[in-house]
Amino acid sequence: MVCRQSTALLTDQYEVTMVRAALASGQGERKSIFELFARRLPSGRRYGVVAGVGRALEAIANFRFTDEEIDFLAGAGVVDDVTAQYLATYRFTGSMWGYGEGDLYFPGSPLLIVEGTFAEAVLLETVLLSIYNYDSAIASAASRMTLMAEDRPCIEMGTRRANEYAAVAAARAAYVAGFASTSNMEAGRTYGIPTSGTAAHSFTLLHDSEAEAFQAQIAALGENTTLLVDTYDIAQAVRTGVELTGGKLGAVRIDSGDLTVTAREVRALLDDLGATKTRIIVTSDLDEWQLAALSGAPVDGYGVGTSLVTGSGAPTCSMVYKLVAKADTDAPDSPWIPVAKKSLSKATMGGRKYASRRLDVKGIAEAELIGVSQPAEIDDNDRPLLRELIRDGEIVGAEPIAEARARHERARGELPRDGYKMSRGEPVIPTYYLDEDQKILPAPYGG
Repeated sequence: MVCRQSTALLTDQYEVTMVRAALASGQGERKSIFELFARRLPSGRRYGVVAGVGRALEAIANFRFTDEEIDFLAGAGVVDDVTAQYLATYRFTGSMWGYGEGDLYFPGSPLLIVEGTFAEAVLLETVLLSIYNYDSAIASAASRMTLMAEDRPCIEMGTRRANEYAAVAAARAAYVAGFASTSNMEAGRTYGIPTSGTAAHSFTLLHDSEAEAFQAQIAALGENTTLLVDTYDIAQAVRTGVELTGGKLGAVRIDSGDLTVTAREVRALLDDLGATKTRIIVTSDLDEWQLAALSGAPVDGYGVGTSLVTGSGAPTCSMVYKLVAKADTDAPDSPWIPVAKKSLSKATMGGRKYASRRLDVKGIAEAELIGVSQPAEIDDNDRPLLRELIRDGEIVGAEPIAEARARHERARGELPRDGYKMSRGEPVIPTYYLDEDQKILPAPYGG
């Protein structure tokens, strides 16, 4: 989400200068295949989550160079007349395939395959990477959090710890990975995500007494509201809230202290006061490890902020976008020539990839199968991973966010038991690259 309609300048300068040079050399229209993937998972993570697909499709739809963008580029000396003319009529006319939003990924998984001319495909590199890298980082962290929360709902509350537009993207990615709601109103408006929020400590401090503040909140929002009870004395605040609602208070929120001990004390007090249906929500810089530690506490929901919107220690997925094949000739049926980098520690594997997930008879994932230049052989248990997203320039893979959310739940349900562990470890399933004879190839990215 950006302030301007066009997304064309959400890019690095070298994307544009490569187009300028490629047009001049006659290679700009050469058919090419790019792939977006991560060489590895963040250290210790056992799986990653694909997010941002829907946002990427929106960005591609709005990737247009108006007079304003072209005037800026020309004034900065970035483009010449030929390049400016090319950009003036730019639209992506190629095709894309990718992992469905919400699905899991592993090292080397070809998350997005882009087929088109070099010029039109390379221009999209930066905007695609910026979306996939951030959104997938947030979704990967969110997935671990909702895994530890089990059936207790998580509220995304990180807006004030992120760039104002990144906060909206983070709320969306967290919802894909199982968060129940967000505090961010723009995310609610733009993506239809349920929103949550009541009051901060300042509201209590504004009034002459805590009882007066609670009474005002209850009058405005109803008895089912959530009262923040740790501004002064928690036990007294709980008693006040229960008294003012006749025991019908919806929830209390605890935002400080030893959350496990305090939650138990508050639960005992609520029950003693007859407010057995009043829920307990805890906040205060939570992450997946703290959620795991709170699993035995009488907590009914969590509010998660800073750790979530910063990827819980992994704010990017280090995804890259690489040319893997180019057409041999200009003919429509020209064969593809695989191309690959040989750089130390940054090598790539040439050839278009086809991905599927090997599942056992119970539907549990066993391996990621990456066919190089042609699909890997699979059986009825296995699941193809690539969806058609764009066909000849037309978006065909847009879907409701609810489908991405459901896909994540299904995909995470395929994990072996080790995938549910918070302890550091290797990817929970291996990645195998298979040649045209179905023989395993050396993996340049590990796996």
